[in-house]
Amino acid sequence: MLLRPLLVAALLSATGFPAAAQTAEQWIARARARLGSESALQGLSSIRYTGTLDVDGANQRTLDIIFQKPLKQRITLTNAEIVDVIGLDDYDAWQKRMNPKNPAQWQLTLIDPAQTKRLRAQTWDNLNFYSGIEKLRGSVKLDGDATVDGVPCVKLVFTYLENMVLTRYFEKTSARLVKTETESGTEIREEGEIFANGIRFPRKVTNRDKDGRATTMVFDQVILNETHAASEFAVPALREN
Repeated sequence: MLLRPLLVAALLSATGFPAAAQTAEQWIARARARLGSESALQGLSSIRYTGTLDVDGANQRTLDIIFQKPLKQRITLTNAEIVDVIGLDDYDAWQKRMNPKNPAQWQLTLIDPAQTKRLRAQTWDNLNFYSGIEKLRGSVKLDGDATVDGVPCVKLVFTYLENMVLTRYFEKTSARLVKTETESGTEIREEGEIFANGIRFPRKVTNRDKDGRATTMVFDQVILNETHAASEFAVPALREN
């Protein structure tokens, strides 16, 4: 009578997928497997999202986000009145604000070290799909069970920095990410799907803070493994040629 259960357990063990994840590492492996194959996830060198961003259903801006390994990021937000560009080049971070109607009007600000650390952690998080947080001196812990919207979940706490903690709730049956909470109480929800090179990405991401204000990103395209020039991320020159 025990032969079939034992055989199933042996097969699961042999293929590397435990019958029931019990550790943070096992849950991360399950969550990554749902997003794509290990070869696809590990082979990724850059991600580019294009779409729109709006705050509380208004103030819509076009959105262009680039993440490139190891730790490079460039976010461009554009509307008729202003263009904001936020860049990260490893340990250097900056923001440039421009008038699209008059390119000669622009302002450059260097981002402080504390916020630069957050941008580094954010970039790593987006490029590495829950893994390798310890390389940034962070940690992950399994923090028990929870129910979100009636869905049984397991809770994993990702501590990147003392002031940057992401608590993620994964559905027990599928390892689908149901909800993310930040250390400040902001709730992050993902909706829809876009597949690129065999990897699953959300089509819509909504951040809702404790006061109920919502910032929503809707992506129309996800492009992987482009090579972006180092100059796209470097601190801009103080003088334009």
